[in-house]
Amino acid sequence: MSEYFRDTLGNGLRVITVEMPHLHSCEMACYVDVGSRHETPELAGICHFLEHILFRGTADYPESYRLERAFEALGGAVNASTDSECTCFHSRLHPRHVREGAALFASMLCRPLFSELEMERQVIMEEALEELNEQGEDISPDNLSARLLWPGHPLSLPTLGTRDSIARIGEEDLRRHHAAFFTPARTVLAVAGRVSRSDVVAAAESAFGAWGAAAAHESPPEPPPQPPVSPATCWVRDSDSQINMQLAFSLPGRGDPRTIDLRVLRWILSWGGASRLMLRLREKLGLTYSAEANLALFADCGCLSIDMALAPAKLVPAVKETIAIIEELRNELVGSEELEGVVQAFLFDLDFNRDHVEAATARFGWGEMAAYLRTSEQDRREVAGVTPERLRETARALLGPQLRKAVVVGPYRPEDRDRVERLLAGD
Repeated sequence: MSEYFRDTLGNGLRVITVEMPHLHSCEMACYVDVGSRHETPELAGICHFLEHILFRGTADYPESYRLERAFEALGGAVNASTDSECTCFHSRLHPRHVREGAALFASMLCRPLFSELEMERQVIMEEALEELNEQGEDISPDNLSARLLWPGHPLSLPTLGTRDSIARIGEEDLRRHHAAFFTPARTVLAVAGRVSRSDVVAAAESAFGAWGAAAAHESPPEPPPQPPVSPATCWVRDSDSQINMQLAFSLPGRGDPRTIDLRVLRWILSWGGASRLMLRLREKLGLTYSAEANLALFADCGCLSIDMALAPAKLVPAVKETIAIIEELRNELVGSEELEGVVQAFLFDLDFNRDHVEAATARFGWGEMAAYLRTSEQDRREVAGVTPERLRETARALLGPQLRKAVVVGPYRPEDRDRVERLLAGD
């Protein structure tokens, strides 16, 4: 049985169906190929602003609460997210109501009213304030790392925008952005659960078939600059009981053949209580409650980031130990028992995800939009080819000292700054 089915409507909208007949629910998601890397500093945050505005009413549901209730009547809980490359709208649905769910998403994407702009601006401003301290400084480690990794590029802009850009975005800006990017050819409708391919395609045709807006001519996103080939740091003093520290490494994009190695390395670093970061930093040394490694891969670049929160006095030893863990991966072979355990956990996770509709729409819907559609069987075959030698080679090439970027936010001690920067430089 195929893991998914792909169909294309006459207007270019792609439809992904994942039949999971053993379940009793379904998930519907609309992925639109636009994100913050398509923005300018003047209108930073416009993708996220538009995502919010589409909930504020449509031609068919002029009041936002009626739109929300319409989803809830189908068993739904509609939500959305915006990231660097994608805007996604999604909801759980009862499998009997796929046609009605598709009609609701079509109403949002195709027929928004752009109403209550000032009310939504206030909401977005409140959301943006969560990333600022009392002095108005950005304290989001992700935002600050992005500036070190891709200086001057749209990828360095906060997805939410800045206070100035949020205040600047107007209705005409939103309408132009919607007309340029919210088009059938840039949209993927993905449905996973107790559904059939024929019913999903019929629902998509009924809801979206008349959506005929032609895409404005948009140049491809600007390629990111080569990251500075030297360690770099960002320090923001903030009043708190702990420091938030992020160590990040610049990576190639998701099409790089070493992507599977990076995914396994992330699991080695941060899989569970027995992973290297947690075992060393928490269980053996008590430096932090939690240390987590994350892998973000875009079309043409990416990063591996390691995040933790810790007391100011523990900053230097935590950085020293984290770098030591990375250097072990670069200089020593991963033991066969450890690698076998991580690979087995990776394979179990692939099995577990086949019981989750959200994971299925993300794998195949986002994968189709991002031109990175991979089946679980492809992942199985690739991870079987990972060897200790390959992992060491990838770590040596991509996790070297020259690519380290570190962000420290919180009540750090002045005497620790120079010590941390020397550690990052390999001294």
